[in-house]
Amino acid sequence: MYALKTLLKQYRRFVITSFGIALCVVLMLFLLAIYKGVADGSVRYISDSDADLWVLQKYSSNILRGTSLIPINQGNIIKEIPGVSIIAPVLFFSANINMPGVMGTVHLTGYDITTGKGGPPEIYKGNSLTADSQIILDRAFATKYKIGLNDKIPIKDDTLVVTGLSSGTNMFVYQYAFITLKKAHSLVGFPGIVSCFQVKLEEGADKVKIAESIRSRLPNAAVFDRDTFLQNNIHEMESGFLPMLFVIAVIGAIVLTALLSLILSVYILEQRQDYAIIKALGAPAGFIPGTVVRIALILTTSGMTIAILLFFPLIKIVEKVTPEVAAVTSPGQIMTVLAGLLIISLISSLFPILKLRHIYPLELFK
Repeated sequence: MYALKTLLKQYRRFVITSFGIALCVVLMLFLLAIYKGVADGSVRYISDSDADLWVLQKYSSNILRGTSLIPINQGNIIKEIPGVSIIAPVLFFSANINMPGVMGTVHLTGYDITTGKGGPPEIYKGNSLTADSQIILDRAFATKYKIGLNDKIPIKDDTLVVTGLSSGTNMFVYQYAFITLKKAHSLVGFPGIVSCFQVKLEEGADKVKIAESIRSRLPNAAVFDRDTFLQNNIHEMESGFLPMLFVIAVIGAIVLTALLSLILSVYILEQRQDYAIIKALGAPAGFIPGTVVRIALILTTSGMTIAILLFFPLIKIVEKVTPEVAAVTSPGQIMTVLAGLLIISLISSLFPILKLRHIYPLELFK
């Protein structure tokens, strides 16, 4: 109770400090949510695929930052291998969408609609592709540029009708869009190539043996099982700009530690005479340091509470203003920040507690 009474003596400072801590916490929560959203959106296309094997051009290992071009007729060779059930050729390339007052870039994905493999992980709204004249856009891209279902959008010298909106296809920097493989070949101008093959195997087929068989028959191809290919793309995602988010979050934690340590020092200096009296009255050795730690915990707890109350409305506002910002928050992230705040409280208490050693009961007689 003494710690709370100390804070309430300067209740305005207490409120301002709590809001300052809350802003730092909101920053950390926001950065973690952005990291999670981008991480999920970047690899969900792969993680949600039921392909057992991915076949790319030799020396290519991912589709996020790598380039792969394979002759489409090599799919016929893969089909002949015993144990192979479905071959799904997919072609990736970037393209601009130019509308009056709108210019955006999408990661076009052409896939064979007869197999249905290689398409969007989830249709958020609308329908799947049924014709070459159609396109499925990521819902964040469509929201940002105010594009709706059945709208016509120009891509190169063609015009496509938006038949559906997908989710799980937002890579933050740019978004997936899906068209038929035939239309993709028409737009790119090279009908004989694809970026990769997604291979679905028969029930009980030996994945390792089939992968080796594909490598022996296609020496210029790289073959990956699903888990390895997913990890390759996660590695590429993590080696990009995303680590910067953690750096910023760490800087925010350092600033918060310094801020809290400074505030606690001010409280001690202002209450110096009171602490001298407490020492003169023979308070237990741990009472005053415990009071400082409790003050720090009260400040961080109030800051965390305010941050959680502010965070979710702020996320809604940010997503409305910038739809491509995909923030994903989980209880685990909140608990991580809460644990970090606990550590920050303890660390920021150390320097003020050291100051208490220089407060002596004899100061009362000055």
